[in-house]
Formats: sequence, C-alpha cells, structure tokens
Amino acid sequence: MPVPDYESFMLPLLRAVGDGDEHHVRDVRDRLAAEFNLTAQERAEMLPSGKQSVFDNRVGWAKTYLDKAGLISSVRRGVYQITKEGRSVLTERPREITKSYLERFEPFREFLTLRHNGDVDESSFSPSTDPTETPEEQLEVAYRRIRQKTEADVLAAVKTASPQFFEKLVIELLVKMGYGGTIADAGEALGRTGDGGIDGVIKEDKLGLDAIYVQAKRWQNTVGRPDIQGFAGSLLGRRGRKGVFITTSAFSKEAREYVGQIEAKIILIDGATLAGLMVDHDVGVNTVETYAVKRVDSDYFSEE
Repeated sequence: MPVPDYESFMLPLLRAVGDGDEHHVRDVRDRLAAEFNLTAQERAEMLPSGKQSVFDNRVGWAKTYLDKAGLISSVRRGVYQITKEGRSVLTERPREITKSYLERFEPFREFLTLRHNGDVDESSFSPSTDPTETPEEQLEVAYRRIRQKTEADVLAAVKTASPQFFEKLVIELLVKMGYGGTIADAGEALGRTGDGGIDGVIKEDKLGLDAIYVQAKRWQNTVGRPDIQGFAGSLLGRRGRKGVFITTSAFSKEAREYVGQIEAKIILIDGATLAGLMVDHDVGVNTVETYAVKRVDSDYFSEE
C-alpha cells in the first residue's frame, strides 16, 4: 500500500503518545508503520530528492502540526510527549485530525499567519493540487514540472541547431561529464569525421587510458538496429570496446536489445536522456533561482 498522507498520521501519532509518557521518535515511527501495515520497502521509499524517506517526512509534518497546535511537545531532541490540550482532544474521540481541525487552536492559527504574513490563503502557496502533500513534496512536484518543461525546451532547441553546433554541444557535454580530457582535446578528436559510422574518438579520462568511439546524429527518425550494427561493426574494425551513440530522436526496441547482446559496450543516449544530461551538467541552461530548504539544528541549541 502507498504511504498514507501526513493528515492520516496525526490522530494515530497523538494516540501513540497518549499515555503521557515520553516517546522517542524512532518508537513512534515504528508504531505508526505497524498500525498501517507498512513494509520495510514502503518505509524506505524516498522523496525524489533522495534526502529523506516519504514516511519519515510525512510523520515529521504530522508531528510539526500537532506541536504547533499545542497538542504535543518536544521534551528534548527526538522525544515527544502529549500535552494537556492533546489529552483533551483524545477524550473527544475525533474520527480524524486534519489541518482544518487544528485551526480551532489559536497557536496553530498563529503559526499559519506567521508562515504567510496574513496576506493570502495557504492554498495559493501550493504548487500541487493535492492539499495532503507535505511542503517538501509540493516543492519537489513543482521542481519536477519545471525540470520537465526545461528539458523539453532544451531538446527543442537542440533539434533546431545546426549539425556543427550539435557537434560542439556533444563535445562540451562529454567533457563536463569527465570524458575527453579538455575541450580542445575532445574537439580535435571528435571533429575529425570518421568513416564506417564513427564521428570521432575521445579519451575515456584525462590520462587517455582508454578510447571511446562516438557517433552523434541530430536526427528526427528513430534510430534502428541496422544503424547500431553499423556502429558496432566500426568499433570492431578498430578494435574498440566502448562507444556512445547520441541522437536527438529515439532508439527502437530492436536497437536497444541489440546492444545488450554484443561484446562491445555501447551506450545509447536518446533525445530525452540527452536533454536530462544537459540540464544536470549545465550545458545550454543556466540557474535562474536557488532555494535552500533549511531546518533547525537541534544540536546547536542543546545546552547539555
């Protein structure tokens, strides 16, 4: 089953600390995972950033909202305890606790006002249509949408560029990825148009310990198996063991299956992958804005 949204964790979390004792966050997470029958794999599912698990993130925000509403408190780092207000809520036996439910508490309303300066409704800050996503999830959804659009725009620009510009682009990308030595070295090697389906040869590393044969084609049509066979044959004729075939279009299923059946190692980079690599390595794109997501350093405030 998918990891529940953060609102689903609020009431179970409050119940988990409802005995008035101090509870470590690790034990609370284990209890919630067991209550929702989450597997180890489901608990390990990561946010797209890879920085935190979805489960920990959602439990964390459930805890934050309960804390801001005054229903639980952090006794010390990673340790929770229910408050008097929290026990009162449990005596009401609510069917669920949502963010709307918490707005009855003045500290929580003040928290929302503080976050948004009292100017606009919280929903206008959400880049996602799902109000149950945590702020980190909303931010990452927005980032993925921006990235997808950027990659599409990059690929469209590459397809309209000249063959000469495309060759220059490929050189810069390969060098930024750590291949080809310097721009001058890679440019000289790749600029020598070869025969037999090879556009150039570059160094695998700056020391030139091995060679990588490159074919770069700004094509519209799908690259099929015969094209890859021709490239593989050219590698064999030069005793090459490694090759990269880069295209602005796509590869057929037969072409992809073929590279898995031959001895030579050939990497296929289609248009979508090319655009993603360009964004990753800042080729043809620039950074418009950077947002740093920060959290309180609990160790800094520890006086023990």
